[in-house]
Amino acid sequence: MGLAGSQAVLSTQSSQKKAKRLLKKFQVETILHTPGHLPLERIDVWFQDEARFGQQNQTTRLWAETGSRPRATKQQQFEYGYLFGAVCPSNGKTEALISPIVNKEVMTQHMELISKATEAG
Repeated sequence: MGLAGSQAVLSTQSSQKKAKRLLKKFQVETILHTPGHLPLERIDVWFQDEARFGQQNQTTRLWAETGSRPRATKQQQFEYGYLFGAVCPSNGKTEALISPIVNKEVMTQHMELISKATEAG
């Protein structure tokens, strides 16, 4: 048990080190792609994500004699809602959009919301 526990700790430590390394790489790459005439204090970094929420029907169950294979109709359509969210940790601003579909127009609309929430300049 002690060996398995120490392996879990090592795995967690290595994943934390990897996450820190990726964050540093992200920061450096972001800075390198920033136009040189803009001071970093005037730049907002937003983190964005999407999620799908919905319900899938369960397997249909019914009473039947052992060995028989009765036919049962089942609702096959599914309904989903999609949530687009973004946050700017430096100023605490957030933007969100809920949509019944996902396509290019919805993502463009979400990016426009973020753009309007960001101060000009």
